[in-house]
Amino acid sequence: MAKERYLRRDFVKQGSLATAGTLISMGLAPSLFAGGVNSAGEPALLGGKPVRTKSWPVWPVWNPETDEKLIIEDIRSGIWSRGKLVTEFEEKWAKALGAKRSLMVVNGTNALITSLIQLNIGGGDEVIVPPYTFIATVAAVLATGAIPVFVDVDPETFQINPDKIEAKITPRTRAIIPVHILGLPADMPRIMAIAKKHNLFVIEDACQAHLAEINHQKVGTFGHAGCFSFQNSKNLPIGEGGAIVSNDGEFMDRCYSYHNYGNPYGTVVGAIGAGTVIPGTKLRITEYQAAIGLVQLVRLDGQTTTRNINAEYLKSKIRKIPGIIPYKLYDHVTKAAFHLFPFRYQKEKFNNLSRNEFLKAVTAEGVPCSNGYQTLNNMPFLENAFKSKNFKKMYPEKMLDINKYNEQNKCPANDRLCNEEAVWISQNMLLGTKSDMDDIAMAIEKVYNNADKIKSKSKK
Repeated sequence: MAKERYLRRDFVKQGSLATAGTLISMGLAPSLFAGGVNSAGEPALLGGKPVRTKSWPVWPVWNPETDEKLIIEDIRSGIWSRGKLVTEFEEKWAKALGAKRSLMVVNGTNALITSLIQLNIGGGDEVIVPPYTFIATVAAVLATGAIPVFVDVDPETFQINPDKIEAKITPRTRAIIPVHILGLPADMPRIMAIAKKHNLFVIEDACQAHLAEINHQKVGTFGHAGCFSFQNSKNLPIGEGGAIVSNDGEFMDRCYSYHNYGNPYGTVVGAIGAGTVIPGTKLRITEYQAAIGLVQLVRLDGQTTTRNINAEYLKSKIRKIPGIIPYKLYDHVTKAAFHLFPFRYQKEKFNNLSRNEFLKAVTAEGVPCSNGYQTLNNMPFLENAFKSKNFKKMYPEKMLDINKYNEQNKCPANDRLCNEEAVWISQNMLLGTKSDMDDIAMAIEKVYNNADKIKSKSKK
């Protein structure tokens, strides 16, 4: 009887697969959704009705009734430069992350530069970075006079590949900057172990990873410093702004002094009346920016939870579509930030429809998406930095040979992500409903079902 039951199950399964194969060959692939109505029909790119015409959640979120009181009070007070509101935000941000200290600065880029400089990293040094990141990560390294050394990515996670880090460590290596890109945590336990073994500093670029966690510990708190951005598109938007967090009090005192022209602060002291004690600059943030941050911070935890729930649901839907490979989180990740929702696109499963045409077709269905980053490790800014007077004084000529540098810093997995595979959906779309996530998946499925038509049209 049991054998008969299994035979019947196999028959039903094989029959279903055969039916699906017939439908696909007829251009009538079965939908992943009940009814499949919205994912069928003529693609919008070719004049059909789009899956979605509704607008997506607006970003940034602003509620005049609850959000404007603090800002108006500050503006009316006339206290606009750094004061108690900045200090209040720093204290609340440190508490939200479980860090001892936080310092607000003008942006995430300068949070990285400040951290590097106050860890005494500069000319003659090398800093390990991933190639799949915003240019600010690498620009910060160059701004100190150090040379970035690129380590390829793990395409499944979009993060720096820990397996490839040690091969890039040299006697000049002083630090690793893991980037929790897209709001997905890098493999910090392994990276910290490598850094400890080789006596390297770790500066976490968490500019896209607000409240993301590994084993319930917030990213940005594993390394010697964590850097965040509050630029307008970020999950905690202020317009412009950034922060450094650390549990090292002396380091944070130096960062504070540096951001205030190098004037004495905390343990950074000099002779009485001596004035400025370390080289510094002005990176102070304003009170009204901190006020915006304080009202946005109230919403951040709930928004992060919503993004995680919707991302997991959306992932469960689109992973069923051939040629769509969603992000993978490391096993120890307990929460992601999802500044972006990434997946890899395999054109072979879409009748060799180019990624560019895929993006156009999905966007036409009312679901905006993009191809993300370009390759950083071979852009002209690196050669121009190496040609500068200061770099020529700091490094031997052979280290500034751009052809040799490019050869040593090839990142083929990153090339595939940037040039062929990566697709992004923005974080504000993950603040929608379950039905909104269905719209995204249905738009992708509709393009899959019509890939041959779209490709034929694009050739004309």
